[in-house]
Amino acid sequence: MTVHFIGAGPGAADLITVRGSRLLGTCPVCLYAGSIVSPELLTYCPDDARLVDTAPMSLDEIEAEYVAAHKAGHDVARLHSGDLSVWSAVAEQIRRLEKNGIPYTLTPGVPSFAAAAAALRRELTIPEVAQSLVLTRTSGRASKMPPGETLAGFGRTGATLAVHLSIHAIDQVVTELTPHYGPECPVAVVFRASWPDERIVRATLSTISAELAKDPIERTAIIFVGQSLAAEDFRESSLYDAYYQRRFRGRDGL
Repeated sequence: MTVHFIGAGPGAADLITVRGSRLLGTCPVCLYAGSIVSPELLTYCPDDARLVDTAPMSLDEIEAEYVAAHKAGHDVARLHSGDLSVWSAVAEQIRRLEKNGIPYTLTPGVPSFAAAAAALRRELTIPEVAQSLVLTRTSGRASKMPPGETLAGFGRTGATLAVHLSIHAIDQVVTELTPHYGPECPVAVVFRASWPDERIVRATLSTISAELAKDPIERTAIIFVGQSLAAEDFRESSLYDAYYQRRFRGRDGL
């Protein structure tokens, strides 16, 4: 028996990985967060699979499901939205599994920021404009930010920021980042990237709060901040320059 943690991707059922969909099809038990995981993903599960919505459950109750499946010898597919490596609450579940001697695997998924960038039709790293992407958030009820990880601190680098789980704190985001990026810095808010009701709001740090006030977004959105969001007149990378020398191409570009 094994618990398979699976990154479900950002929302669209066809953005799950091939490995993830195959694992779903082999597990007689599937635990998923019904509040943020598309129900279409459950169609990959066997017809007779036990489907457990963990949205209203505590960690103790989820652990009990793992223990019961372990005793019954049933593999478990544990679906988490986006990718498992960030803000998935997988670490605390793994700790419980190891305590109970239950094997597990992790299968990555398409992260939400990548789907949001695709929705914007933007590359987030632009030559000589921005070469770093910071994934961060503001403090929330579920967990506080460490003292050294602040928006202002990241803002001093000038990197492109992908601020997760913080749409409720948009005024705080604006206040902390404006001194470092300037009021005219581009901002894009992507709501439910890849879902049927996907929505994009483009503005600047000086106007984003007013734009969102017209039609508020309450959750499931990413706030992007940085010059890369609107860069057009930038120097092209040398990567595909005909005279750029690399292992698989000589001086003549062949």
